[in-house]
Amino acid sequence: MSAIDSVNVDPNAYDLDNADGSIDEGLYSRQLYVLGKEAMLRMQHANVLIIGLQGLGVEIAKNVVLAGVKSLDLYDPAAAVLQDLSTQFFLTEADLGKPRDCVSRDRLAELNSYVPVKVVESLQDEETLQKYQVIVATTTVSLQERIQLNNYCHAKHIKFISTETRGFFGSVFVDFGENFTVLDSTGEEPRTGIVSDIEPDGTVTMLDENRHGLEDGNFVKFSEVQGLEKLNDGTLFKVEVLGPFAFKIDPVSQYGKYKKGGMFTEVKVPKQVSFKSLQNSLAEPEIVFSDFAKLDRSGQLHLGFQALDQFASDHQGTLPRPLNDQDAAEVIKLTEDLASTYPSVLGGSDVSVDKELIKELAFQARGDIPGMVAFFGGLVAQEVLKACSGKFQPLKQFMYFDSLESLPDPKSHIRTLESTKPINSRYDNQIAVFGLDFQKKIANLRVFLVGSGAIGCEMLKNWALMGLSSGSNGSVIVTDNDSIEKSNLNRQFLFRPKDVGRNKSEVAAEAVCSMNPGLIGKIDSRIDKVGPETEGLFDDAFWESLDFVTNALDNVDARTYVDRRCVFYRKPLLESGTLGTKGNTQVVIPRLTESYSSSRDPPEKSIPLCTLRSFPNKIDHTIAWAKSLFQGYFTDAPENVNMYLTQPNFVEQTLKQSGDVKSILENINDSLSKRPLSFDDCIIWARLEFEKKFNHDIKQLLYNFPTDAKTSNGEPFWSGPKRAPTPLNFDISNPDHFDFVIAGANLRAFNYGLKGDVNMPDKTHYARVIDSMTIQEFSPRSDIKIQVNDEDPDPNADKQDSGDSLSSLAAELPDPSSLVGFKLDPVEFEKDDDTNHHIEFITACSNCRAQNYFIETVDRQKTKFIAGRIIPAIATTTSLVTGLVNLELYKVADGKTDIEQYKNGFVNLALPFFGFSEPIASAKASYNGKTYDKIWDRFDIQGDIKLADLIKHFEEKEGLEISMLSYGVSLLYASFFPPKKLKERMNFTITQLVKFITKTEVPPHVRTMILEICADDKEGEDVEVPYITIHL
Repeated sequence: MSAIDSVNVDPNAYDLDNADGSIDEGLYSRQLYVLGKEAMLRMQHANVLIIGLQGLGVEIAKNVVLAGVKSLDLYDPAAAVLQDLSTQFFLTEADLGKPRDCVSRDRLAELNSYVPVKVVESLQDEETLQKYQVIVATTTVSLQERIQLNNYCHAKHIKFISTETRGFFGSVFVDFGENFTVLDSTGEEPRTGIVSDIEPDGTVTMLDENRHGLEDGNFVKFSEVQGLEKLNDGTLFKVEVLGPFAFKIDPVSQYGKYKKGGMFTEVKVPKQVSFKSLQNSLAEPEIVFSDFAKLDRSGQLHLGFQALDQFASDHQGTLPRPLNDQDAAEVIKLTEDLASTYPSVLGGSDVSVDKELIKELAFQARGDIPGMVAFFGGLVAQEVLKACSGKFQPLKQFMYFDSLESLPDPKSHIRTLESTKPINSRYDNQIAVFGLDFQKKIANLRVFLVGSGAIGCEMLKNWALMGLSSGSNGSVIVTDNDSIEKSNLNRQFLFRPKDVGRNKSEVAAEAVCSMNPGLIGKIDSRIDKVGPETEGLFDDAFWESLDFVTNALDNVDARTYVDRRCVFYRKPLLESGTLGTKGNTQVVIPRLTESYSSSRDPPEKSIPLCTLRSFPNKIDHTIAWAKSLFQGYFTDAPENVNMYLTQPNFVEQTLKQSGDVKSILENINDSLSKRPLSFDDCIIWARLEFEKKFNHDIKQLLYNFPTDAKTSNGEPFWSGPKRAPTPLNFDISNPDHFDFVIAGANLRAFNYGLKGDVNMPDKTHYARVIDSMTIQEFSPRSDIKIQVNDEDPDPNADKQDSGDSLSSLAAELPDPSSLVGFKLDPVEFEKDDDTNHHIEFITACSNCRAQNYFIETVDRQKTKFIAGRIIPAIATTTSLVTGLVNLELYKVADGKTDIEQYKNGFVNLALPFFGFSEPIASAKASYNGKTYDKIWDRFDIQGDIKLADLIKHFEEKEGLEISMLSYGVSLLYASFFPPKKLKERMNFTITQLVKFITKTEVPPHVRTMILEICADDKEGEDVEVPYITIHL
């Protein structure tokens, strides 16, 4: 461990000299929060070449163009053939016979006007290759050609990636040269924490058992340490983790003795990574494992892919024929020869070749599966971005992945030479893998896609390529109640600028029908939200007609609702989500797995109110405070005014409420009695609010708790997380001070229907108005008490305003009849409009408060991310995750009942990390010796049965005595009801009983009713049992 003052970084590694710092935040906003501005500026200086424009090449190209590099060049002069349409979504039947690169170029260029896309005529000229920062070789390039190309790239410091997919198998190789600089391995926010102690030997302990979250080898710097001031000079210290609440740095005894205070901040230190060439890696490959359940396969496939290339070389470029034993035997022999040449690849000469695995690789060599292409297309595109930007840890150096579990059950779908032979269709390369019968099954599925945003677009693209629901009995229903915005275009690739404002589901459906005309008339696009309010549209008949459901949603509530519907109707559900470079997939299978709702993420940790009000120590605290102020000033206050003016009993109802009634009434009074008559009045108001919030309130806090205040224990009050603030003196030359007044004045003007700034604010005019104001001096108030901890009793509880004082305050309000027709315009928070002053206000307000408390300020982009609760997103992760979902889709279509065949996945492309596990089985329980599934089973009762007959049915058929029966919140029956009450209910049918108790009819669209039941078993013991479903 050592302290370091600086880190040596190759100054030529990333040329930013020409960067003008301009990034279209409207287009790239969600991706900016994944990569950061610096990484994206570096990408804008990268020229990329992709060789091979079959499905895998165009998938990589699509993701790279969307991400935004300087330029993309393509090389693949081969003529397009019908089989390319299996995965090449930018080719149509009209393009057959034309060069793949030329046809793909214009359609790729449409995706992003900032990225020029052109075709390279030849690769023979080495000078042509020298202009590229990254070269990607895909399926069309032979191993010998890749070796030659990589040797050239390695010598010329050009980053090189090669990749190929063969049926349900795929591989990737990465070489970024001998000295590649990784600027940020993870992309995670630098960790910070408050220190409680630093011992002479360098042991650093966290305050209040807060976890530091650091790892061995991280670097940190310190600030605000008292007693060891030397630590505050920016020196970096390497960390040794001692536990979750302590870490160690170099000894600090020579700097003095620790007194108090201090914060640590993690510093991302660039590191050098060295790669070997492809030629030097074949014998001793460095492999990243994609699935820890298949550790032994990577070495086998490393040799198997080389054997496939040798087979093609020996057979004039043709690969083994589907299900051809003779060809497979030749590939196995070639693999065994390679194993003898490179014995260390399999772990020694005593490890034999897995003949069944290599045989399957040979059988599928001509296969082209959309899900596999999407997986590797997303993975490789992310590696391209790493090469361009230095952001995230590169894949080092080989990775192999397979999804053999996706093959259909051989008992129900027998694969033969006959069933896998080409039939001259766009699906031939899929039929080659799993046979014609299974292709027909996929074509006749009826599926429901909920959402057509980023994941939804990718899903529909994959389905169009697969031919899903293209058969006579197939159909896809897609619904999304959202319309297209500019920020969607960066990752929702079915949309173009001309589509902004249109409905997502309709545009997406049109786009994929153009990709595969076989889907025309097969896609039903809707704009209905899926929820309780649309159960009349998405009724029993609708759900029961489906084969499976796929979620492409971005919020937990909607996902949970769809999950509950799938459980009720016993429909498989394919679930997935992304968060920046992280992605997850989950498969939900009736009577087999748990459901999506079975496990939930822990709730977000909320910020204590006292911290927000008086003791912030992080920028998150000041942003939350600023957003609350925004809401109070410009939304809540105007809404309360409008309700006061329009609702006759508003004051009466307000006086009955708990909470800060006084503030509500005072704000109404101020809003009406101090109405601005001009924009200058709005400027004056904003300047006065600045004085109140950032000067007077801070002085009051320091009056209550002076900087030298002590706690009851004699400890300094301002210590640990509590930072003593300082009042701000307004300075119009301080951008945050001025922006607070600009944004505040314009938002208040909006509330009152006044004209604000039309163009750029006139600083001279603002200064003139502000200089003419009289600002009152602060006068401390001894009657104000400030709560220190949320757990403490409210110090103002004993002097709550009496009803009389509130009534008199209400009586002072202007008479609504004198303000007939007057109303305010409340602001509705919108984070993506840079002209509406919303984020401007919150940024300035947060930064001013941060200046009060000596917290490092942040820019508008960071504030927008936190205040707008933006979910970071990038096309690469979306592509990869959707690919994984579609590999599970084959299993669902096949109706697999072995839970070990299914895979839930978690990936993080930044690291890169891949984790797969079988789904958790649904829980089981029993009653009277009968076992049932706690998630999927229920008692099905046909017809509108009488209550008496229902009770008798359970006694006779199930051995259960019903003690209580309820429908929703209504109790229909309880054994403890008086005899008279029981008697009058026994002859009612269930619908009659519900109407009798709730006084409302069961809606006509409802064909099933859920009854919750409490019952005793044969032993008289209360037992947990499933609910009852009444099928009307």
